[in-house]
Amino acid sequence: MFKSKIVQLAFLMLGISVGFQNPAYSDDRKVIYSVYWSGCEEACQGLKDYLKAHNLEADLIIRDVERDKSKLPQFVAEARKLKADVVVTWGTSTTLGMTGTLDDQGSDKFINKIPVVFTMVSDPIRSRIIKSYDKTGRSNITGTRNRVPEALNIKTLRKIKPDFQRLGILYNSNEPNSVSKVKEITDLQKSLNFELIALELKPGKNGKPDASDIEKRVAELKEKKTDFIYLGSSAFLEQNMDIFTAAAVKNGLPVLSPYENLVRESQAYLSIAARDYDVGTLAGQQIQKILVDKQKPGDISVKSIDRYAYVINMTTAKKINLFPPVSMLQIAEIVE
Repeated sequence: MFKSKIVQLAFLMLGISVGFQNPAYSDDRKVIYSVYWSGCEEACQGLKDYLKAHNLEADLIIRDVERDKSKLPQFVAEARKLKADVVVTWGTSTTLGMTGTLDDQGSDKFINKIPVVFTMVSDPIRSRIIKSYDKTGRSNITGTRNRVPEALNIKTLRKIKPDFQRLGILYNSNEPNSVSKVKEITDLQKSLNFELIALELKPGKNGKPDASDIEKRVAELKEKKTDFIYLGSSAFLEQNMDIFTAAAVKNGLPVLSPYENLVRESQAYLSIAARDYDVGTLAGQQIQKILVDKQKPGDISVKSIDRYAYVINMTTAKKINLFPPVSMLQIAEIVE
């Protein structure tokens, strides 16, 4: 069940960093195989720190997809070859590439036996990764919830702009999470009394949108009298955040982002989000239930972050002449 010294030495030959606390090889150590969309960032660091703080004897293997989904089959094969005890995935595309959907259970192309803990998946139910948050419907899968309920986002926008009527969103069809987020928000229009204006960033010859199309689409949202732009869920827009948020400011439109780095490092107006680091520690808790408490992943409900941070870019607020109410400023972190 546990890894032998021979396997541990094989890790070194493969160039894999071994161990957290104890450099000595041990048959009691487990292997946690983690796959990240764009390198080891805050969620990855949160997981590292949790495992270390709780003395979980494990070797954490980190793999970087580098935003290239074609690499995922080789990571599926490697996780099996190394006989990983748990696989951690980051993001919708990564998770789908490693686990497939509910319809792919039993397929050799995906991981269906090794326990999986997914993170940073915007809507795992609509993406058909799981059936529900209480019971995933997959014996080997559980995960974390990091997104603010969309109803809360809409209600917050209305506090900032009481006459809010139209929400704009840009999406790209080659990201499943981007498409599913549009569908989710579309379903809220009637109950929350707003109109969604969704514009597609059309894929180019290589299947990916052209960054030069972003400014044109933002200008189109302005023409359609959009009150706010919501990033929704898009690695492409996050990657091109400076182009995206600069276009929004140019058109006098505030951007609500689920990724706080767009507020801190670029010109997005507001972020309401769980800290990525906290999501990593939450994944650590789920792993502990599997490896230490011996719980079956399918019996573990998807765990939700219960603390959200408000971050406001006051420089952007001044540029577009839209200031949050005092009640929000009292609880938000202000960046200039």
